[in-house]
Amino acid sequence: MAEFMLLLHENPQGFAQLSPQEIQNVIGEYGAWRERIAGEGRLAGGNKLRDEGGRWLTGDNGDVRVVDGPFSEAKEVIGGYFMIKAADYDEAVEISRGCPHLRYGGRIELREIDPIHD
Repeated sequence: MAEFMLLLHENPQGFAQLSPQEIQNVIGEYGAWRERIAGEGRLAGGNKLRDEGGRWLTGDNGDVRVVDGPFSEAKEVIGGYFMIKAADYDEAVEISRGCPHLRYGGRIELREIDPIHD
């Protein structure tokens, strides 16, 4: 079985108009979806990322530059990720369709993990 990463691209306006109670409901939806796929043996990991944007590392001929993010040029933010197990992309897409993220203007980037070979 292959592993896939779901990168949750957020539309900040998608959550901005929700009340605190509605945000709690959304958190509950994520938890329920996570528990369902965990119960199916499909969850390999995942979490929400902190809002401050982290750091960007850029390599250039052996020099490494580190800067804070996110940048004003960005139209969206990666707010979290899930790692899932699926037989192929088709099955991974079906599992991903149930993620509440899509109901709030977000996008999911689905990438297959390339296993490291010895």
